[in-house]
Amino acid sequence: REAARQRLAGGGCNMKKDASETRGFVPQKDIVYNKLLPYADNLDAESNEILSKIKGNLGRAVELRELWPGVLFWTRKLSTYLRLYGRKFSKEDHVLFVRLLYELVTIPKLEISMMQGFARLLVNLLKKKDLLSRDDLELPWRPLYELYDRILYSKTEHLGLNWFPRYVYDPTHTSTKSYFPESATQEMLDEWRPLLCPFDVTMQRAISYFELFLPTTLPPELQHKGFKLWFDELISLWVSVQNLPVWEVHLVNLFARLANDNIGYIDWDPYIPKIFTRILRSLNLPVGTSQMLVSRYLTNAYDINHIVIWVAALLGGPSKQAQAQLSGLFNSITSFFHPSNHGRWLMKLMKLLQRLPMSVVKRLHRERYRQPTWLTPIPESHRFTEQDITDFVESMKQPVLLAMFSKTGSLDAAQALQNLALMRPELVIPPVLEKTYPAMETLTEPHQLTATLSCMIGVARSLVAGGERFPEGPTHMLPLLMRALPGVDPNDFSKCMITFQFIATFATLVPLVDCSSAVHDRNDLTQVRGLRAVILSTIVSPPPPPDTFFLSFCEGGARDVLIHGPVLEIEEIENEKMTHLESLVELGLSSTFSTILTQCSREIFQIALQKVFNFATTNIFETRVAGRMVADMCRAATKCHPEESLKLFVPHCCTTITMITANEDVQDEEELDKELLWNLQLLSEVTRVDGDKLLPYSTQLVQILQLTLHLKCKQGYSLACNLLYHVQRSSSLIYPIEYYSVPGGFHKADKDYLPIKDWGRPGDLWNLDICWHVPNTEERAFVFYTLDLLLQPELQKLKSYAEGEQDMSRDDVLQSLSIVQHCLLGAGSLMPPLSGEPVPELMVHLDETRLYTGVDYDLSRENYREVICRVMRKLLQHILEHSEDDTKSLFSIIKIISDLLHFKGSHKHEFDSRWKSFSLVKKSMENRLHGSKQHIRALLVDRVMLQHELRNLTVEGCEYRQVHQELLTDLLRLSTSTYSQVRSRAQDVLFTALGTYNFCCRDLIPRVLEFLEPSRTDVTQQQFKGAMYCLLGNHSGLCLANLQYWDCIALTWPAIVRSGFSSAMSLEKPSIVRLFDDLADKVHRQYETIGIDFSIPESCRAVALQLMNSGGPQASESVASEQEEPRGMQRQEQKNADSVLYGKLVQDLLDCLNDRNLPWKFEHISTGFLSLMLRDDHPLPSSAVLFFVESLNHDSLLVRKVAIAAVAGIMKQLKRPHKKVPVSSIPEPDEVCVGDRPDNQWLLYDSTRLPHSQQDWEDCHFVEKTHWGYYSWPQYLMVYAPPKDQPKQGLTRDEMNEREQIVYDHFSDPAFIDKLIKFLSLEDRKGKDKFSPRRFCLFKGLFRNFGDAFLPLLWPHMERLVVDTHESAQRCVAEIISGLIRGSKHWSYSKVEKLWAMLCPLLRRALSNITVETYADWGTCIATACESRDPRKLHWLFEMLMESPVNGEGGSFVDACRLYVLQGGLAQQEWRVPELLHRLLQYLEPKLTQVYKNVRERIGSVLTYIFMIDVNLPNTQPTLSPRISEFTERILVRLKPLLDGDEEIQNHVIEENGAGEQDERTQAIKLLKTVLKWLMTSAGRSFSSAVPQQLQLLPLLFKIAPVENDDSYDELKRDAKTCLSLMSQGLLYPEQISEVLRTLKKIAGSNSWHARHSVLTYLQIMVFYNLFTFMSNQKSVSDVRGLVMSLLEDEQLEVREMAATTLSGFLQCNFLMMDTAMQAHFEALCKTRLPKRRRRELGSVVDTIPSADLVRRHAGVLGLSACILSSPYDVPAWMPQLLMNLSVHLNDTQPIEMTVKKTLSNFRRTHHDNWQEHKQQFTDDQLLVLTDLLVSPCYYA
Repeated sequence: REAARQRLAGGGCNMKKDASETRGFVPQKDIVYNKLLPYADNLDAESNEILSKIKGNLGRAVELRELWPGVLFWTRKLSTYLRLYGRKFSKEDHVLFVRLLYELVTIPKLEISMMQGFARLLVNLLKKKDLLSRDDLELPWRPLYELYDRILYSKTEHLGLNWFPRYVYDPTHTSTKSYFPESATQEMLDEWRPLLCPFDVTMQRAISYFELFLPTTLPPELQHKGFKLWFDELISLWVSVQNLPVWEVHLVNLFARLANDNIGYIDWDPYIPKIFTRILRSLNLPVGTSQMLVSRYLTNAYDINHIVIWVAALLGGPSKQAQAQLSGLFNSITSFFHPSNHGRWLMKLMKLLQRLPMSVVKRLHRERYRQPTWLTPIPESHRFTEQDITDFVESMKQPVLLAMFSKTGSLDAAQALQNLALMRPELVIPPVLEKTYPAMETLTEPHQLTATLSCMIGVARSLVAGGERFPEGPTHMLPLLMRALPGVDPNDFSKCMITFQFIATFATLVPLVDCSSAVHDRNDLTQVRGLRAVILSTIVSPPPPPDTFFLSFCEGGARDVLIHGPVLEIEEIENEKMTHLESLVELGLSSTFSTILTQCSREIFQIALQKVFNFATTNIFETRVAGRMVADMCRAATKCHPEESLKLFVPHCCTTITMITANEDVQDEEELDKELLWNLQLLSEVTRVDGDKLLPYSTQLVQILQLTLHLKCKQGYSLACNLLYHVQRSSSLIYPIEYYSVPGGFHKADKDYLPIKDWGRPGDLWNLDICWHVPNTEERAFVFYTLDLLLQPELQKLKSYAEGEQDMSRDDVLQSLSIVQHCLLGAGSLMPPLSGEPVPELMVHLDETRLYTGVDYDLSRENYREVICRVMRKLLQHILEHSEDDTKSLFSIIKIISDLLHFKGSHKHEFDSRWKSFSLVKKSMENRLHGSKQHIRALLVDRVMLQHELRNLTVEGCEYRQVHQELLTDLLRLSTSTYSQVRSRAQDVLFTALGTYNFCCRDLIPRVLEFLEPSRTDVTQQQFKGAMYCLLGNHSGLCLANLQYWDCIALTWPAIVRSGFSSAMSLEKPSIVRLFDDLADKVHRQYETIGIDFSIPESCRAVALQLMNSGGPQASESVASEQEEPRGMQRQEQKNADSVLYGKLVQDLLDCLNDRNLPWKFEHISTGFLSLMLRDDHPLPSSAVLFFVESLNHDSLLVRKVAIAAVAGIMKQLKRPHKKVPVSSIPEPDEVCVGDRPDNQWLLYDSTRLPHSQQDWEDCHFVEKTHWGYYSWPQYLMVYAPPKDQPKQGLTRDEMNEREQIVYDHFSDPAFIDKLIKFLSLEDRKGKDKFSPRRFCLFKGLFRNFGDAFLPLLWPHMERLVVDTHESAQRCVAEIISGLIRGSKHWSYSKVEKLWAMLCPLLRRALSNITVETYADWGTCIATACESRDPRKLHWLFEMLMESPVNGEGGSFVDACRLYVLQGGLAQQEWRVPELLHRLLQYLEPKLTQVYKNVRERIGSVLTYIFMIDVNLPNTQPTLSPRISEFTERILVRLKPLLDGDEEIQNHVIEENGAGEQDERTQAIKLLKTVLKWLMTSAGRSFSSAVPQQLQLLPLLFKIAPVENDDSYDELKRDAKTCLSLMSQGLLYPEQISEVLRTLKKIAGSNSWHARHSVLTYLQIMVFYNLFTFMSNQKSVSDVRGLVMSLLEDEQLEVREMAATTLSGFLQCNFLMMDTAMQAHFEALCKTRLPKRRRRELGSVVDTIPSADLVRRHAGVLGLSACILSSPYDVPAWMPQLLMNLSVHLNDTQPIEMTVKKTLSNFRRTHHDNWQEHKQQFTDDQLLVLTDLLVSPCYYA
């Protein structure tokens, strides 16, 4: 293998050297397949020419500042170039291209669609990381980050000032990270560390930026400037976070990438148990019976794709710890893979199974086979050893074998096996074979067959290749193939398809040649070979040689499908088309058949050919289904060896056809003779072979065509047309002739060639030796001869018919069209494309790149493409005028036009589906381990062919000529014709063409819009609808109504609105209404803000200059001269003058809206369009501002809604910028120190230092954003400058600009305000309405821009609404108030003070009138008002809310609401109000014993927020806010009465408030209820669980929690149970484990058996959810074991049974081991002697307490039963004996007998499926006993 690689590399270098002399540079990495094309010699010159044009023109366009169309067009050319030639340019150019595109992507005001285009190309240029090292290229990170920030966290998008696409695709960061400078890491940390405030949304933002940008590929000597700066800090953050916040996922993705890039440079060992514990938790597997799912565990779970990368990077290395944990992980979850288990978690497990082997193979490839690159290599010490690989495969084997039969299908398992077999075939393949052989024999379980076969296909290559690891592999091939044959069963579709796939796969890998003779001829067979040959000859020679398999396939398989299958049903119903399934079977059969024939030797082929020929010629098949299949088989045969096959088929078919058609009246028969049809079909299929082999038969074939093309019967002449098409096509195209698995086939003498060597061999890229078919002169002459002979007369006929000189029936027209169409398809590749004058009015001349595809057009001949084009246009004219209802001919013409425009030998959709199937096959047979294109030869040949087709299909559509214009006009006419089917087909072709030719849209739009013109009266409804559909576009292509150019939109949008006046438009027709809805919807969905500013920065032009001057192919254009410079500037100005068009468009839409007669629908559409015109870089014209402000009071709700959003946006446009200044230096702590520190004290709320005068107010630095200062300080903390430097507040009307005056005048008008408030307080959808952020933004904008100018008018309304109890009135006033509070941000102190003096009483009144419907809105109102505001600015509000929330006035509901509102305000302030939190806690503590449930629940939730700030994250200072530990101590004192007593705790419900203070115990119970609510709410919300504090409450919870699942329990018990379930799932730190176990042990000794029982359920979940943390500590494992063992001997039966279940679970997930000690212990217990039963006198009291002996004996039996049930799907060696021991106790006293019976029935249930296998483990005697036990005795015996 090494030698081969050396040779490959050497060969490559020499080739590169020679080529670089002709090219003048060394290419980075070109596409190798190009070198294998038949015309490869022409490509260097061609690519050089294209590249120099791209360099010249792209550089020039940037230099002349012509972003559109220049830069856009030439970057598109560059991406086409990449697709055709790969990275075929010098390193210097590569770097310059990347730098230029990076500059373009990061242009600040670039239109988003352009940005995405550039980004895609940039990613493509950077894809192959190894081509450019860090020394070649360095990119700044900041521009990219700013781009991200601008788009992802846009400040104006929510106001509708920026329209971004739904998904902004930009993975540029993934490819650019490696090239950031070495200083980048530190800069990024400085930039984003200040955002790390865990209570704030900025945390998510910072961590996701870390994930996106932090570079991890620095070389080892620079690592101190890379990950070492942040690794410890972030990993300790990850280790200490417990409740899976949203950002944890990003952290894991970052670590996965880090681990993968730096294998061997980071010591992960201390973290490995934690990593695996979290991975296991992240799978969300169900445990125990009463487990509650926490929803955030599901939504924020880790991404499997990253987990597998991380795990694969941890494996290997000296410590082997990761592999041990991984085996533990798979051991503990193996049983979940069993097919009988199913749940939502299954998809995740399967994904893990499929991706993990793939990642390990990738890593192994990187270590052993990849060419070394500049990336850091993996150090020797950490590479995989052979042992590591074996261990890994062993650990995965069991789950994969179980997953083969999973409910999700076997695909995942097959992919996993494929990768595992690459590493260790001898471990993986035998067990799969063991499952496959029986599955082939079984009749009753077909799913087993499909599953095993698909897995066998996955491991096929590893099996066939054998190799030193698995030499016996190849011997399995024949038996497998012979047994697969019965699978060809026409009645079971999936079985049939998988069998075809199976046979084809093996046939591609193995030459079917009988080499049994080689044994006698050769002596040099080495030991292994000799063995193999002998094995083969013994298996192969005497019984069946390979040909027997093959022939039995021909006869049996094919006959099965054909004769027993569909034929019978089809004779009765002659249906038109094949069903979908039948066509799939046809495909499967023909491809399998041709694969087998390709791969077999001549002798075998001869026999096969004879069989197929006899089969085809002795029967007559109907042509629809069976006929197609047989003909396909014949075609497959002829394709392999054309000469022999054609000799048989062509003469036979020709004679038969000539004989039958000799009869005169055959020509006019409607129904033709079956035999004639069948022979025609056969002939048309066997002629699909390489053209030069057909030439000898050309005269016969032409005769047949002349006889049959004019048959009257449609079926007859279509077959003849097919024949014509195939004959022309085979003679005119370029294609490979053979797909053998070794070059040159297998037809060599046996002496020097042994095919066995080629089994499963990959093709050799450098010696593929493809045999191409390239049309020679005779073939081309023959094609043109057929055209002249057969096509010319048809065109003549059609022409004279179109000119009215000759009459033709419709059928004749259709027949002629069919001939024309087939000729165009057959010989299209030889006809030059349409030529003619380009359309003149386009402003730029862009040249089309001509790609040479091996065809030299013969220009001396007439170009039939042009002739057909002329005739078709005339004919179309004629048909549309005289017989428009002849839709069949119209369909045919549409098809022909489509081919005239696009067809050059292959169709796009066929190419796409072939590319797709190529990728699938490649994936199913690739060898990821050795990599570098180790595919089988047939695949490589196919890929070269695809490369040829790709070149053939590449059209840039730069030449839009008049011919095209005429054809498009015809298509448009068809698209607006009368019949809907004609319209829709024509529209499809039209959309494809529009997508192909540049600029034709601009040409076509005015013609489409003519149909919508209101002044035209001659437009029919059909034409109108057709035109609308043309504007709408199809789902994939472009939408004419919404092209991203000003000049297009400026035409289409007003026209759509004006069409409302057209006579053809009627809103009565639902189809038309729907069309308008779809159109408006599509525009709104697809619209992206179109750029107005298209300037190009200087830095970008500098790179362009370098590009034009670089070597490699010289740039074709010269650098721009002095005179052109100003022209460039001028052009940029011109393009930027689009803002004129913008104004015009807005004005046009307004003009339509001002027309009184516009129907309502169009008023809505127009208002919608107008709202899309808001932008953040250009103010809206004042006429539009006026329209929107007036529309706030429009009669239509829809218009009002749009107007509210628009006016909010306008307010943002009118906002005056406020000046900011940096705060003078803040002292920074030396090391990372988080939380409350002396240097951030001044940010906190302090009631003694609140600003109470104008002076205080001005001196106070208000910091509005809550996250600043918590983690660290930013470099410059910006705050607002003092008021004197800010824009003037409270302008008079004369100081305002025109837009502001419009707003001012309307809002100062009482009548306008009255009406507005009336509308705003209307109900929209009852019960569904919520607080509206849009209205909030509107009011915020008003109060921010105009100060308190409108307050006097609004105030009376607000006072009125506050006392109105209707929910819509309350909501309206809440929206105004929150807007008012947020809008008063920059008001002066006197105004603010006045405002609060009025607001506080108003809010008090509002809160006392609160109702069930509105409390959520008031909560949102206060939370919104406090968001991102300095608490010191709002101190009036907080002091008012804190007055006395729970005072009982207005009942419990109002209390709960007041708390809710207060909580909303405080939660927004996070860590900055410790004083308020302390005051609130102090106020609430005495009130914790509330009687009312709703108040209790609310207090619980408030407590969660109070203690939220008390986190134990790394480097965090103890908080100044309230702390959980102190609170818990105080609570425990009050709960003491409950902890001491032993009696059961009842839920005392005493609701009489007058009964004085109740006793302590009752108070304590009430207190406990509130505490439970707090524990439940905090489980999901806080960052870390306070485990030590929770432990102190555990005994109490265990005491209360019930055992049975019963809903009738009171609130207290249900809550206790929920709490236990949530706490048991918590993530524990290693140091907490011993604490927890100590507590549990104590509770296990309590008197209540309920508590003891609950300890076990708690233990199950807790251990599983912290599995590896427990297992890494031996002491805790033995503690758990001791605990379970002691509870097995509990006196209470239920506890014992639960202990047994728990034990069995622990054994099953391999937490505890089944060792001899344990077994001996149980057996000793079992032998405990029971006392004799004393005869009891009647009536004596029965002794209910079981004796200690019975308990011990039962414990032993339970222990054995636990061991047996712990392996439900297999029979380990120790099991038979245990079953025997257990059976002894079948007749013991109850409850032992019951346990034994249950165990046996469970054993029987779980082992029933695979009993045949499991039986092997038992001896005969044991089986006898078992059968007795398991078969229940007869009832009557």
